[in-house]
Amino acid sequence: MISAEENELLTRVGRGTPMGNLFRQFWIPACLSSELVSDGDPMRLMLLGEKLVAFRDSSGRAGILDHQCPHRCVSLFFGRNEQGGLRCIYHGWKFDVNGNCLDQPNVPDKKRYPAGTKAKAYKVTERGGLVFVYMGAREVPPPLPDLEPTMVDTKDVGIALTQRDCNWLQALEGDIDTSHSGFLHGGNIDVDRLDRNDPLSYTIINKSPEINVTETEYGTMYSAQRDADEGNEHHRFASFIFPFWVTYPSDVVTNNVSANAWVPIDDEHTMIFNIDVFRGTGKDTAMRYDDGSLVPGLARPVEYLPRTNDWMGRWRPKANAVNDYMMDRDMQRSGESYSGIIGIPLQDQAIQESMGTIVDRTMEHLAASDRMVMLTRRALLKAAIDYRDNGKLPRIVDEPHLCRDARGGDIVVQKGTDWLDAYEEAMTRAVGPLHSMKAAE
Repeated sequence: MISAEENELLTRVGRGTPMGNLFRQFWIPACLSSELVSDGDPMRLMLLGEKLVAFRDSSGRAGILDHQCPHRCVSLFFGRNEQGGLRCIYHGWKFDVNGNCLDQPNVPDKKRYPAGTKAKAYKVTERGGLVFVYMGAREVPPPLPDLEPTMVDTKDVGIALTQRDCNWLQALEGDIDTSHSGFLHGGNIDVDRLDRNDPLSYTIINKSPEINVTETEYGTMYSAQRDADEGNEHHRFASFIFPFWVTYPSDVVTNNVSANAWVPIDDEHTMIFNIDVFRGTGKDTAMRYDDGSLVPGLARPVEYLPRTNDWMGRWRPKANAVNDYMMDRDMQRSGESYSGIIGIPLQDQAIQESMGTIVDRTMEHLAASDRMVMLTRRALLKAAIDYRDNGKLPRIVDEPHLCRDARGGDIVVQKGTDWLDAYEEAMTRAVGPLHSMKAAE
C-alpha cells in the first residue's frame, strides 16, 4: 500500500509537480503526424495540463506553442496558418514554429518595438508517424529513446489513439497487471477449444501465474510464469520504460513489436498511443480457437465519437461511461462474453474509468499478482524524488539505447530455465545480442 502523499506525487503532472517535472525531461508523443496539415487548421492540444496549439507550416514543419498569444493572451487556435507561420487574428502578430515573432503589423515604430516578442514554443520532432514534443528546459533536448515500435513508419495503420477519462497511472497499471487477462478478457473462453500451439492459450488455462519482476536500466520488467505442456513452462513478458511506455505482450516475443504510451492530457485524462507494427502490416494476432475461429468479444472495435475542436475532442470512444460502454448483460449472462463489453480496449477502459478519475490507492489490498504494479510505482516514486531533490534522472533519458531490445511477448521454454535467461535467448534469436537486459545495480 502507498500513502495518500505518495499517491498525490505519483498522479499529479502539472508544471511544478515532482512527476510533472520528471515527465518534462522526456520526449512526449503529442499527436499523429497525419493530424497536422501544412497551412491547415491549428489543433487544440493539451499535454501535462498545459493548453497548447499544434500546427504545420507551409514548409511542412510541425510546431507546438502555448495557445495564448504573448501580446494580449488571445488563443492562437483562432490564428491564420499561412506563409510560414501562425498569425493571431486579434492584431496580426505572427509566429513561426520556434515561437519567433515574424510580424507585428499594428506597431508603427518598428525600431522602438522590434518584432522580438516570442511565443512560448516547445521543441518538436517526428518519427514513425508520430509528432514528439520536448517540454523541458534543455537548450539541446535529449535524444529520442530507441523504442523499437517508434522506429518503424507504420503509416498510421499500426497506431491507434484513444482518450481515457482517468489518471495516466491507473491506465498504465492495467498494462502491467497480467493476471486480469484470464478474467476480464478471457474469462468466457472454452479452454477445451483453444489452439494449444498458441502460447497465449496458457494465460487462459492457468489464471494464477507466478509473477517474476526486476528493475532494469530503462524501468521495470515482469514475467508471468505458468506450467505449459509436459516438461515446459510458459512466460509472458512486458516492460515498463520511463516515463510512461509499456512494451506489452500480444504475440510471441520474436514477432511482437508493440508498445503503449500512456500520455497524461492532464491529471484526470489520458491519451493512449497504441503502436503495433504487425497490425500495421495487416497481421492479426487475436486469440483463436483450434478451428481457426476468433474468440468472441476480443477484437478491437473502437468506434469514435465525431471529432470536435474541444481540448478533449479527439479520439473519444463512442462506447463510454454515459452508455455503460455498451455493455450487454445478456451476453455476459450467457457466457459469450465474461464482461459483456466487446473489445479488449473498451473492457480495459470501463474498468479503469470505474475507479474514478484518480483512484485512492490507500484503499487497495494488493496481492502477489500485483508485484509488477508495486515495483513500477516504487521506481516512479524514486525517479520523481531523485529528480526533485538531487536533479538525478533515469539513465534512459540520455542513453536511448538502453531500451532498444525491450519487448513484450510469450515464449515456451524448458521447465526450470531462468526467466531472464529465457528472455535473453529469445531476444537474441529475434534481434541479436541484447544491449539492455542487465538488471540495474
